[in-house]
Amino acid sequence: MTDQQPAMTMREISDALGHITPGVPCANVQVTRYEVSVLPEDDINRSLFTINVEYRGDGRWAVARHHECLNAVGEWSYELRPSERDEEWLAAHRFTLGAALVLAKKVAPRIVVNGETAVDAYRRTHTTP
Repeated sequence: MTDQQPAMTMREISDALGHITPGVPCANVQVTRYEVSVLPEDDINRSLFTINVEYRGDGRWAVARHHECLNAVGEWSYELRPSERDEEWLAAHRFTLGAALVLAKKVAPRIVVNGETAVDAYRRTHTTP
C-alpha cells in the first residue's frame, strides 16, 4: 500500500498557484543593490557608513557612495552621466558581483565621516564581549 498521489498536471499546478493568468507575463524579481557596512542593521549611524553595490546593467556592478564610484585600485571618482562614460571608464568602475562585493567589504571599514572611520564608529557604540 502506498500513500503517493499521481503527479499534478500543469493545469492543476497553475490552478493551485492561483497567480497565473493566461496572456499575462509573470513578474520578474531582480536584486539590484546590496548594502555593505561594518555597522549592524539597527545602528543609527549605519546609513552614514554604508557602501552600496548596485547593478548597472549588462552584468556590471558599481561600488557606490554619495554619487561616487570606486575604481579597481580603490579610488573614489564622481560617477559620470551615462552619456559621458566611455569603455575605459566603465572598465575601471564596473565589476562582476563577486568582485564588487569583495572590493566593498575591503573598503567599508575605512569609510570616514567627520574624521571618524566606520570602525571607530562601531567601537564607540558597541562593546565586545
